[in-house]
Amino acid sequence: MLQERRHELILRTLRTDGPATVTALAESLGVSPATIRRDLVELDEEGLLRRVHGGAVPLEEKDDPFADVAAVRTAEKDAVARRCAELVKDGETVLLDIGTTAHRVSRFLHGRALTVITSNLAVYEELVDDVAIQLILLGGVVRRDYRSLVGFLTEDNLRQMHADRLILGTSGVRATGAVVDTTVIQVPVKRAMIAASDQVILAADAGKFPGSGMARVCDASDLHVVVTNADADPATLDALRTAEVEVITA
Repeated sequence: MLQERRHELILRTLRTDGPATVTALAESLGVSPATIRRDLVELDEEGLLRRVHGGAVPLEEKDDPFADVAAVRTAEKDAVARRCAELVKDGETVLLDIGTTAHRVSRFLHGRALTVITSNLAVYEELVDDVAIQLILLGGVVRRDYRSLVGFLTEDNLRQMHADRLILGTSGVRATGAVVDTTVIQVPVKRAMIAASDQVILAADAGKFPGSGMARVCDASDLHVVVTNADADPATLDALRTAEVEVITA
């Protein structure tokens, strides 16, 4: 079994069943305990689980409700969202991530000849009546408080998709340019979105530098463009440019 698949199954087991021992995971996946221990070390280092003696436990989910996040830094988010929408060309297929900034991007896409793929229920509600847009809603488990769809069904759907551009959201951008998130369950979906897209555009207002989050989504090298505000942390923007990421300020 490939390492990526093992990691996916380990995280799914922890999300579904709670804490698990090395022995139980090894038996479930049909691999040696030594292999599982190495997997747990890597997943712990990535902030996707917490290792404990003899096994691992899932991380506590700490996302703020969608409505609370939506009311913060609205002007900055709108500026970023408008600029992201301008990067999308008519006729393209665009993936919109979960979160409030991606929802704001969708407001600037009305009336355009586009295909929009999303697991963001707020985006779906925004665009469902717009006949100019072909709208594809990914399946999955509903996270009501954060108005999104997650889980293995969402990830499996994304493996069947291809997008010209991804508008990726984040809860934090580290000094190295690494993208992080506060909620472990969203990370595999975000990574699947990145894999399905030709271009990755990170939409991050200045408050996301450094923002918050312990789980690594991707490194700067996985990004093509970052759209942010002019007052975002200069050192982090320099690190992104050094990684050959185009930085656009709005």
